[in-house]
Amino acid sequence: MIFQHFNLMHTRTVAQNVAFSLKAAGWERSKIAPRVAEILTLVGLADKADRFPVQLSGGQKQRVGIARAIANHPDVLLCDEPTSALDLETSATILALLRQINAQLGITIVLITHEMNVIKSICDRVAVMSGGKVVESGEVFDVFAHPQHAFTQQLVSHTLNLTLPERLREHLPGQLLKILFIGDSAEQPVLSEVAIKFGVAVNILHGKIEYIGERALAF
Repeated sequence: MIFQHFNLMHTRTVAQNVAFSLKAAGWERSKIAPRVAEILTLVGLADKADRFPVQLSGGQKQRVGIARAIANHPDVLLCDEPTSALDLETSATILALLRQINAQLGITIVLITHEMNVIKSICDRVAVMSGGKVVESGEVFDVFAHPQHAFTQQLVSHTLNLTLPERLREHLPGQLLKILFIGDSAEQPVLSEVAIKFGVAVNILHGKIEYIGERALAF
């Protein structure tokens, strides 16, 4: 498990923190040091093996936590808000490392987070919880493109910033339409084709394209 606040033993070095999980799992003593060295290389901390947690940055501490969690060859890695205590740049590097671990080691990653951008950047599937219950689940792209539950719709709307300013809604005449483009259609000149075909003027008040995985979601 990877914790939000690292939970490292401050009186032990980086290598000793990682080795602790192997000792607790009953590994043979002769196999622990080579495994620790292998894992620290994987997480980019080979040169920090003899450092103490107080000498590390927040991102480096989380890398130690990741190394400790995967040292014993788990099938599933549970991550509890692994980036919420980190800045944006450091969070991106930690998420990239988790993607690498998933691809390279084949470990299933279960990630608990309230950060929707984290879900968009790393997850394949998502389960949305409200009131202690799972209210919606599915492929990440599908949940963002077609949220079914009211709570999910609220989350997605807030994350994608789909709401127009009140001033526009009050003072603009006529009907305001929201158009959603999914997948390949997001990269096609749909609006210009509509203007030409029907002889109408189209005014865009707000728009953006989000890429979730490798699929486009435009609105």
